[in-house]
Amino acid sequence: MKYLLLLIISTTLLSCSKPDIVLPSQSPEEFIRHTIPRGDHYSDKSIVKPVSILKQIFKVKFDSSAIYTSLLPENQFDINKLYGFSEGNNHHINSARIGWRYSDDSLRLFAYTYFNGQRLSEEICAVTIGEIIDCSIEVTGNSYHFKVNQSTLKMDRALNTHSATGYQLYPYFGGDETAPHSVSIMIRDL
Repeated sequence: MKYLLLLIISTTLLSCSKPDIVLPSQSPEEFIRHTIPRGDHYSDKSIVKPVSILKQIFKVKFDSSAIYTSLLPENQFDINKLYGFSEGNNHHINSARIGWRYSDDSLRLFAYTYFNGQRLSEEICAVTIGEIIDCSIEVTGNSYHFKVNQSTLKMDRALNTHSATGYQLYPYFGGDETAPHSVSIMIRDL
């Protein structure tokens, strides 16, 4: 009897099939949290991802972890990188990104480019921590058009192709210093 009961239970368990677990896919409506750990430069979501871009459009939301004080006062004015793309296989030659820093009690966003190896940047606007910010970088001939909410800025581009072909650039803290604490940035591609 004991063996019969064990046989029935074993047969029942083995014949039951567990449904496949389907994980939800990441939809374009969802924000992805990019975290730069304390003492690091790179986001935990940094991967090599080839891109061909006419216009990169995304939304971003910073929380209070974007407020920081650099160890060296002069590094407070370094520009951290938010999001963008390279043109070719070296982003230190040609690329476009939106950058950010916390300075003068404000979170500031920048157009940040490399033009034939020369690093260029210009402030676009200050933004509010906690708000959802609309951002875009558009490739138009020999220029990039940056937009943050309603503020726009045009910067020269070294190439004159129809689109930018290279790889995706993710959040990066620094300059010289690494993140003084964990920094979280929410990004949603559109």
